[in-house]
Formats: sequence, C-alpha cells, structure tokens
Amino acid sequence: MNAKLIGTLAKKEFLSYFKNPMGYVFLVIFLFGASYLCFEPGRGSFFALRTSSMSPYFEYLPWMFLFLIPAVSMRLWSEERRSGSIELLLSMPISIGEAVVAKFLASWLFLGVAILASFPMFLTVVYLGSPDYGQIFSGYLASFLLAGSMLAMGSFFSALSKNAVISFIACSVCCFVFMMAGSPPVLDFLSVILPDFFLSVFESLSLLNHFEQMEKGLISLGSLWFFALLMAFWLMASVYLLEENKAN
Repeated sequence: MNAKLIGTLAKKEFLSYFKNPMGYVFLVIFLFGASYLCFEPGRGSFFALRTSSMSPYFEYLPWMFLFLIPAVSMRLWSEERRSGSIELLLSMPISIGEAVVAKFLASWLFLGVAILASFPMFLTVVYLGSPDYGQIFSGYLASFLLAGSMLAMGSFFSALSKNAVISFIACSVCCFVFMMAGSPPVLDFLSVILPDFFLSVFESLSLLNHFEQMEKGLISLGSLWFFALLMAFWLMASVYLLEENKAN
C-alpha cells in the first residue's frame, strides 16, 4: 500500500467533516448526549458516585456509539455508490484497499476528536480530586478502539448497500449483537441450542466485555488483539465486497 496516497486521501476526507455542517451537528449531539447521561441525576451519575472518576462517562459511551457511529459510517460508501462518484474515486491511482483504509482512518480520527472533546470533563475531575490517570487513559484508549471496531463494521455495511438508511440499520443491529454477545440473558438463551465450545467462542466476541475490561484499567494483549483483528476482518470484508461490485 502507498502510505502517501492513503495519507492524502485520509486528510481530504477528514477535513470534509469540518466543511460540512453535519460534522458539527454530530459533535454537538455526541457531546451533549454523553454529558447529559454522565451528569443526569440518576443512580450512576457523576455526582451520585461522589468519586473523582470518569467511569460514568465511559460507561455510557458504548450505548452512544450504538447509534452515532452508524450515522457516521453509513455514508462512507453508500453515498459514493448511489451518486456514482465511486467510479471516479476508483479511477484515480489508488487501489480499493488503499481507499478503504484512507476513508476508515479519516472517520476514525474524526471520532477520536469527538471522544477527546470531553477534555473539559477530564479537567473537572482533576480539579475536584485526584483521579487514577492510568484508568482514565485506558478508558480513552478503550473508547477509541471500540469506536474503530464499530466503524469498521459500518464500513462493510455501507459498501453492502447504496441505501444509507439500510446501512445505518444493518450496522446498528450488527454492533448491538456484538455488544450483547457476553450478556448473561443472551448466553442463557443460546446455551439451550449451542454446545459449550461455540457458546464460549460467541462470548469471547463481546465488544462490551473487552471494553469494560480495558475501561477498568486492565489493558491486556488479548483485548488489544481482539479489537485489531476485528477491525482488520471487517475492513478486508469491505475491500472484497467493493472489488466484487467493481468486477460486476
């Protein structure tokens, strides 16, 4: 792969988020929603816990991602295919694989900006007490990796359909399945029809389990590999799907 071409296209795609009002709308909705859930007067709110920690913020992020990341990813390829501009893009001296990686990196970086925009909350936590900086770092890292994994899924479903709404729904459903893979009610239900081996494999695919482990400060090599392989799998699936569409 040509790193220079990937970097040029990724930069162009990233800047396009800030040339479009929808990029700012996404950031506002994301920050407002995450802040409200974190500080709302519920049992798990920031003030109710009475601890200097960003755990309430990180605990709600996966559920925010479940709807907001498909909204970002649904136009990655579906809009290109619907308008026909994908033919112009692929006529450029760049391979499909390089285009997929560039678009993914641009969107992932945009999501990273959204996650890091919570920096004032971090300053508030530091001002109010002495937080565990290692746990906060691992929380941000877990959030960034989770966003990348869900975005890679969204890239595949965006390449699968020209209809952005269908891409959004399919990505949301897929992300929800991977999120709930380790949920006890789901495992209890599947234990009736699946052998123990397949049940264990299904549980190991839980995005939420790996995220929560890292969010608590337990950064394991297994979780890092899990997120990396998951992103690689869905991106390769996107490349394969686009190459098949191009051939046809």
